[in-house]
Amino acid sequence: MVLVVGSGAGGATLARELAIRGIDVTVIERGPCVKDSDAFLCYDEAPDVDILRTSCAGGSTLVAAGNAVRVLENTLKDYGVDITEDLHAIEAELRVRELPDTHTGRGTALIMDAAESLGLGVKKMPKFIDPDKCRPCGKCSFGCPRAAKWSARRFLDEAVEHGAVLIEETEAKNIIVRNGSVSGLRTSRGDFHDETVVLAAGAIETPRILMRAGIDAGNGLFMDTFVTVGGILEGVGFCDEVQMNALIELDGVILSPHFSTLLFPEDDRRNVLGIMVKIADERSGRVEADRIVKHHTVRDISLLSGGAAIAGSILSRAGVGAGTLRSTRPRGAHPGGTASLGEVVDENLETSIEGLFVADASVLPAAPGAPPILTIMALARRLARHIVSVL
Repeated sequence: MVLVVGSGAGGATLARELAIRGIDVTVIERGPCVKDSDAFLCYDEAPDVDILRTSCAGGSTLVAAGNAVRVLENTLKDYGVDITEDLHAIEAELRVRELPDTHTGRGTALIMDAAESLGLGVKKMPKFIDPDKCRPCGKCSFGCPRAAKWSARRFLDEAVEHGAVLIEETEAKNIIVRNGSVSGLRTSRGDFHDETVVLAAGAIETPRILMRAGIDAGNGLFMDTFVTVGGILEGVGFCDEVQMNALIELDGVILSPHFSTLLFPEDDRRNVLGIMVKIADERSGRVEADRIVKHHTVRDISLLSGGAAIAGSILSRAGVGAGTLRSTRPRGAHPGGTASLGEVVDENLETSIEGLFVADASVLPAAPGAPPILTIMALARRLARHIVSVL
């Protein structure tokens, strides 16, 4: 049997791949099972650093924007990890594609046209969203009310159909170790015993479990820091569009149409047009037992401010009143790096404790600066093959 802690992009993919191959799998999930449309109720509190993440079956994939971009593919090869074929397979299965023009709203079109008029390269964002099911409503980051967007819940359901066991609302506490090898997991519902444990609890909780097992983890935190820049354009109705449906790639920065309620909480949301400015931040943070520490470096601040200035120019060209422009505070979207390849895990994602693996963004050696869901899934598929080969 294999114990998998967490059921997001990594955990659910791994559980499905193992279950399909006839391996007994038990998935330990801290959060509850909820409907896709209720995923917004499962956002975790962020008392130290504002990092967007959820605790529920399917993890943060339920509140992701459905963006499907390849990240860190070549970087991982430098560590002896080739995920190219796995990425091909995932893209085919999830039917990754650009949405048709019928799903491009007025606000997104204005942003795209304005960016092109400024000489910026713009393309549509590839998505794992079924356009036949999608009725643009702006709720991608709250949980899709029509389940038009792929989420890890689908893989988790398939894993259960093939015999996997899901134990929800259960917190992983400590790794049980005997003679340098893993022999089980201590949880809030008692002990589970097995010689293979995979941590996929995310880049905040996974290193904490590792630290309690005596492994030096938690350093090198990145979080793909972002701000949303926006202003007022009367009646644009951008809040009801498919979010992040276009992509502008700059050096170390991406820009994408994005609505945030934090910009103008006092104004009619239908009058707000915004752009997300996201950077591949430096690994300048750390996860500790009871807090998260993250510093923004000079480089990070320079990238954010430069990207925000460009976003402001695009919005002004799109018709937003220059005197209305403002920005949110910096937040984090994709934490990772806290159990990195070459530092905490080897090329097979195994730790110094035999039989203890990691299959989430913790293992990423650098900030992707874009959603890493496909990369995490590809790493999990690769790990599944390795685990099958050694069982």
